[in-house]
Amino acid sequence: MLPSFYIALRFIHFAALMVLLGSTISCSMLAPQAFKPVLIRRLQWQWHSAVWMTMLSAVLLLCAQAGMMGSGWQDTINPQVWLAVLGTRFGSVWLWQISLGVVTVVVLMLKPRNLQSLLLTLAAGQLILLAGVGHAAMREDFYGGLQRLNHAVHLLSAGWWVGGLLPLIMCMRMARKPRWRGAAITAMMRFSRYGHLAVAAVLLSGLINSLMILGWSLPLESDYVRFLLVKVVFVAVMVIIALYNRYYLVPRFNRAPTATKQFVRLTWLEIILSVVVLLAVSIFATWEPY
Repeated sequence: MLPSFYIALRFIHFAALMVLLGSTISCSMLAPQAFKPVLIRRLQWQWHSAVWMTMLSAVLLLCAQAGMMGSGWQDTINPQVWLAVLGTRFGSVWLWQISLGVVTVVVLMLKPRNLQSLLLTLAAGQLILLAGVGHAAMREDFYGGLQRLNHAVHLLSAGWWVGGLLPLIMCMRMARKPRWRGAAITAMMRFSRYGHLAVAAVLLSGLINSLMILGWSLPLESDYVRFLLVKVVFVAVMVIIALYNRYYLVPRFNRAPTATKQFVRLTWLEIILSVVVLLAVSIFATWEPY
């Protein structure tokens, strides 16, 4: 039961960070200046929820790790076991993760003028820290540093791509309103243009990461490898959907009224697939590669 709780928390933490990164990139970097306040208000529920979920899941993950390191549920609230966990490599990284989560909540409550930019920086920082735990942190040498750097690129790119899908759907809805049509279309085109970089970075860094962990051999008897192949299949389907949306449906928006509805439906499918991929990652990240 406790390992399942840990996996669920990992899923929530990763998902919340990616949603936060994607929404803040869309609001602060992709939306035209006059459109930014409007998009920020429309996505407010999204990034507010993500900030709180990120901080709470980070704290609960420390508790869950303490229970798994100790004697079960009773040690999830044992301060002595918490201190023991904080003395590990995971704990040293996770202390910064919790600290950044708390800072993010404080920034949200203070609401500075450059709120979106600060939230973007803090979300990116927390995603980069995640590269310091798990399989990417198996080595301590120069090779291990390169692996963590590559994994950080993978996490940031995935957050940019997947986290930007909900803002993309919001822009699609707002493009129906004459007042915001031009600005919403501009934001969507920017997402599409720069999203190519995110998708390419996800694929390339994912391939490099797999090679660094497994080498050129794929032991198919390993449950880790089987789950990895399932992840690859789902990501491939997501890429196909994204390409179909961009190069088949988008050029037909003005000629075929049903193209926009199909675009939204397929984008929701892409979001559902990303949830499945993230859940798979949360599960097999706790397994040994061999």
